[in-house]
Amino acid sequence: MFKRVLIKFSGEALAGDEGHGIDTKILKFIADEIKQLVENDIQVGIVIGGGNIIRGVSAAADGIIKRTSGDYMGMLATVINGVAIQEALEHEGLEARLQSAIDMRQIGESFIVRRAKRHLEKGRVVIFAGGTGNPYFTTDTAGTLRASEIDAHMIIKATKVDGVYDKDPNKYPDAVKLETLSYDQALHDHIKVMDDTAIALAKDNKLPIVVCNMFQPGNLLAIINGDHTRCSIVK
Repeated sequence: MFKRVLIKFSGEALAGDEGHGIDTKILKFIADEIKQLVENDIQVGIVIGGGNIIRGVSAAADGIIKRTSGDYMGMLATVINGVAIQEALEHEGLEARLQSAIDMRQIGESFIVRRAKRHLEKGRVVIFAGGTGNPYFTTDTAGTLRASEIDAHMIIKATKVDGVYDKDPNKYPDAVKLETLSYDQALHDHIKVMDDTAIALAKDNKLPIVVCNMFQPGNLLAIINGDHTRCSIVK
């Protein structure tokens, strides 16, 4: 049976040590990890945030920029990141398609779920940019929405930690890793796996959420192939 996954990367992850902009070394690392998946016949969709460029909530914090405009600015940032990832994937010899929820025909295709599925079936990586196309929704929610639409087997949230902990492992040495937890537990205990809207949508669609360290080489392939010691799973 074919495997199809949606990987959600944060925009901040692309910034590297600089904290902003795009670090091409990280682009190369991500492309190499995705190439492993494609070479193992895994169909891959990608959603990426835009926080390395601008976050809608932050842009609108002092009231000068309206929240709706701030969110659209954030969506445009995800398109910039999407173009960068597409270039990195193609540099590694992969076929990739950028689909945007905001119509930008000179840059990428408009999001059409049937076309996206067809690309995946042909072994192309599909990058979903522009968030959901609507303000007030995060790229976490966009990732869960796209994963549900393309019938992905799981959504992987690639972060800087190897899973979900009961408290911040960077601050508390006694933090305990939660290897599995339910959607209801994540919502009730306000465990920030993703925002509540994304978790509720995953629950409605019985879509497992996998949280893992994106900077561990080979992690994505190992997790998809069943090594769950490297991650936490919400299901």
